[in-house]
Amino acid sequence: MSRVQVIEQDGKRLFYVVPADIWERVKEMVEDAEDAAAYADAVANDDGVRLPAPVAHAMADGTSPVKAWREHRGLTLQALADAAGVSKPYVSQIEGGKRAGTAATLKKLAGALGVPVGALLP
Repeated sequence: MSRVQVIEQDGKRLFYVVPADIWERVKEMVEDAEDAAAYADAVANDDGVRLPAPVAHAMADGTSPVKAWREHRGLTLQALADAAGVSKPYVSQIEGGKRAGTAATLKKLAGALGVPVGALLP
């Protein structure tokens, strides 16, 4: 005999009443399936970019992405400018939001910081 109660109206099944122990097992299976689907979706859409917590927090606090990454990498303004082949004042202006930086400059900075260019965009 089934422990599930079926409630019908006009010969149509409207509701199923299940004991709590059965419901808990079914609910766990559904949650596991949803978790597996969410994981598969995340893997399929992974762009490979990871933001370290200090970088993410600095950016959330309003720090420019270039400065957040530079500080995370432990570089001075001069060291980043030298590595990217651009002037220190130019990097400072980009970090301060006074200049956006050209695509070519952002590419150089990204290369020097070891991040994709998109990681330096606000």
